[in-house]
Amino acid sequence: MNDVLPSILLVEDDDIDRMVVQRAFAKNKIANPLLIARDGEEAYEHLKGLNGKPKYDTMPKIILLDINMPRMNGLELLSAIRQDEELQTISVFMLTTSKDDHDRLEAYKKNVAGYIIKPVSFDKLVEAVGVLNLYWNLSVLPD
Repeated sequence: MNDVLPSILLVEDDDIDRMVVQRAFAKNKIANPLLIARDGEEAYEHLKGLNGKPKYDTMPKIILLDINMPRMNGLELLSAIRQDEELQTISVFMLTTSKDDHDRLEAYKKNVAGYIIKPVSFDKLVEAVGVLNLYWNLSVLPD
């Protein structure tokens, strides 16, 4: 069994939302390495090592993915991940403001692990991230 903490990739275009998620990780004392990408295209380039972007040293096992982003949105990235044999086993959680039923349905059709609507308050986000932490610590992820 591998005792190394899996890295987590946060794909979020909003600077404030990224900082808030990082603070929620710190508040929950989550020690997993947190990788950051500013949109789906940047994340995919690093996941695959494309367009001069270095491939992540440690492939993330979990992705927290916003939907509404420029260049490549979250659902487009999720589709690319699910179609890629190397990436398709990564657990993806949507972490988004989108309450749109179509977005939710499309995410679940693409085998998303969970769909979390970003809470308005920081305390609620801390609580949501704490639940996620418990989930991925109890889950046995593929190597």
